[in-house]
Amino acid sequence: MPMLPIPVFAAIVLAYLAGRTLLSEGRPLLVAFLAACAMQSFLVAMVIGYDVAWLRPVLPVSATVIPPLAWITLQDALISRVSLRQVGFHGAAPAFTLFCRIFAPETTDIVVPFVFAGYGGAILYLLRSSGDMPLARLDAGHVPKVLWQVLGWALIASAFSDVFIAVAFMTGNEHWAGWLITFSSSLVLVLVGLLSGSPSASGVAGEDSAEPAPPPREKSKEDIDILEALEAFLNREPMHLDPNLTLSRLARRLHLPEKRLSMAVNRATGTNVSRYVNTWRVRHACKLIEDGATVTDAMLDSGFNTKSNFNREFLRETGVPPSQWKQGKQTPSNVTRISDVSQGS
Repeated sequence: MPMLPIPVFAAIVLAYLAGRTLLSEGRPLLVAFLAACAMQSFLVAMVIGYDVAWLRPVLPVSATVIPPLAWITLQDALISRVSLRQVGFHGAAPAFTLFCRIFAPETTDIVVPFVFAGYGGAILYLLRSSGDMPLARLDAGHVPKVLWQVLGWALIASAFSDVFIAVAFMTGNEHWAGWLITFSSSLVLVLVGLLSGSPSASGVAGEDSAEPAPPPREKSKEDIDILEALEAFLNREPMHLDPNLTLSRLARRLHLPEKRLSMAVNRATGTNVSRYVNTWRVRHACKLIEDGATVTDAMLDSGFNTKSNFNREFLRETGVPPSQWKQGKQTPSNVTRISDVSQGS
């Protein structure tokens, strides 16, 4: 088979992402996940590209390390800290694959796709059931969830490609299997690495998650009290201007469980915490622009990291782009409503 340097290129890209994440003091589990993806791509290159036959039995075992690490990384990066015991529990997937590879090698063609599809589905379910992500940057909005949804579907797609590879071997088309392994594994690994290496997907280091809150109920006086306490706090301490603000940090300062704060904001305002905080940020940006600041300076001084997110939130809250705010085209919005309720920020 003609040698394509795709797995080698993938390994280099993933190793670079792992090194960059390590040097930027990223989460250890995220570094481990990226390193595992780089190692798997390197092993594929050795077996498929350089025909190192003795490494072939290692491929299915090393491959099943990646899906559990993906799930653990998501949990640790955006939802709650993962304990050593939880990490050990998910080691059952590669351990079982190793057992099958030694004692029933013919079953590995079933086990590997099952692990990838199972964890891909578990990631999608976790994202659907988790609601607000306590450790995600509020400025990131829905981006972290979208990135990890794509990653979950990528794992499921990898499971289907493993099935096609097994069929190719069973039908005597080993040459097709080689191409499929080269392209599918490299594409999935690079995609997974790039997505998980994105700042929006990895949350904020050093955050801890609080205990879960009680089940949701109808809006109550307690919800209104929590919202008033939140508004008073943001007036007193403008944490919304911190681009790295997370739900976890905000809830901790208010001495509330994250989900309790999230549910109270949702029921009292009809929106989530991320959009609620962005409303405060837009209001602050409006004042800065009115005082003569440039749009870029207003964006950076108001807690936004990206121009696209700032423009989108500004337009949603005010009805006009930031560049037109000074031109007298303001419309009633959440910005003015918050200004009426909470003065002095």
